[in-house]
Amino acid sequence: MDLEKFYNHIDQNQDLYVQRLREAVAIPSVSGDASYRNDVFRMGDWLIGIFEELGINYKAEDIGTHELDGQTLKLPKILLGSYGNDPNKKTILVYGHYDVQPALKEDGWGTDPWELVEDSQGRLLGRGSSDDKGPIIGWLNTIEAYQKLELEFPVNLKICFEGMEESGSEGIDDLIVREAKGYFKDVDCVTISDNYWLGTTKPCLTYGLRGISYFKLTISGPGRDLHSGVFGGTVHEPMTDLAHLFSKLVKADGHILIPGIYDDVAKLDETESNTYKTIQFKQQELHDAIDSDNSIHDNEIDTLMHRWRYPTLSLHGIEGAFSAPGAKTVIPAKVIGKFSIRTVPNMDPDKVTQLVTEFLDKEFAKLGSKNKMKLECIHDGKPWVANTDHWNYVAAAKAVEKVYHVKPDLTREGGSIPVTLTFQEALGDKNVLLLPMGRGDDGAHSINEKLDRSNYINGIKLFGTYLHEVAHIKTE
Repeated sequence: MDLEKFYNHIDQNQDLYVQRLREAVAIPSVSGDASYRNDVFRMGDWLIGIFEELGINYKAEDIGTHELDGQTLKLPKILLGSYGNDPNKKTILVYGHYDVQPALKEDGWGTDPWELVEDSQGRLLGRGSSDDKGPIIGWLNTIEAYQKLELEFPVNLKICFEGMEESGSEGIDDLIVREAKGYFKDVDCVTISDNYWLGTTKPCLTYGLRGISYFKLTISGPGRDLHSGVFGGTVHEPMTDLAHLFSKLVKADGHILIPGIYDDVAKLDETESNTYKTIQFKQQELHDAIDSDNSIHDNEIDTLMHRWRYPTLSLHGIEGAFSAPGAKTVIPAKVIGKFSIRTVPNMDPDKVTQLVTEFLDKEFAKLGSKNKMKLECIHDGKPWVANTDHWNYVAAAKAVEKVYHVKPDLTREGGSIPVTLTFQEALGDKNVLLLPMGRGDDGAHSINEKLDRSNYINGIKLFGTYLHEVAHIKTE
């Protein structure tokens, strides 16, 4: 394969690729809001159109319904695509998602979140540009580049794109287990591009993720909202109870206060400790990513360890509380607090839920409140760690060197992609690689999400080179 010819072709067609991403960003495929459900289906149909143009055999799997915002809704279809079936070639499974996080201009976006805008720095701004529309379209662009250059595609490619990743990936685990000896049976390894570089200048390969346990804590009491001037001081207020319980979960320095929560955390050994010393990361990159210098830790190693290998607890919001501008003297009848724990090896989600439940039950009892408390774990996922000596990672590292002319850092991440472990376990311990396209400052889930044009274009080159390297590497 003439890699320079391949790279030149991608450079020459980059405006086409950007336009394709622009079309995708314009579809507000928000999975967590019932009012956008038709748009999620529309995004799936858009991808099916690309599959058909490229000659990808596909199935759009119907996975039933679920409850959201008091409605019964059809779940977005999981798209299973196959490109090539040569028994003499390796079979690579590529996973990604076509749903996105919510976005409103009034949240603080500098541009319309549903219109891809390129700024003077070459940043492609728009919801989903980096998470995860840019990467999944990048794989499709790769297939197209091979076709237009009339190059033999180096592997058999399996595709699994879902539309519920941002809302707990409902239905996909069951499908993976069901199809482990069907659609997925010939898969040799799995590649996921749903993460980011550690910083902004050096590419990486990611071999570990934290898990997540997301909780909904409901405190209810009065039969309706009350006037604080009439009823303040005479009733147990749900908001007061919730604020008290929130204050008991975590300290200002991030230390979790739930007894037993750290008991099963994997011990730090010398080998792991040494890996942190060679990773290219500066504290300033964290400060730039958050537009502030309010980091808890004052050095890179402690920062990375608390991002990757220690659990964290974050408070996310309160539903039912007054939050509009102005002053409203209401006592809410019911409030729902939302928080999550990012878990690490060797923590078990069921045990985490048990520890949190027991702790909050005891703390609530201490209040002597006549309100009612209900705790639910909305969704959870286990942490994941892969073997970086596997040929899948070796091939990816070679591809990074050819595209970026530097050896990639081997990193873990603080985020969670629960399907990663599902693939690994259901497919018989097949190796899973996280091959990121975007940078650490892309702002996924935040305002002004972006994907740098250079990362998008070089990412397509990287995907194509990775498939070439995988095809030729020895697997023994």
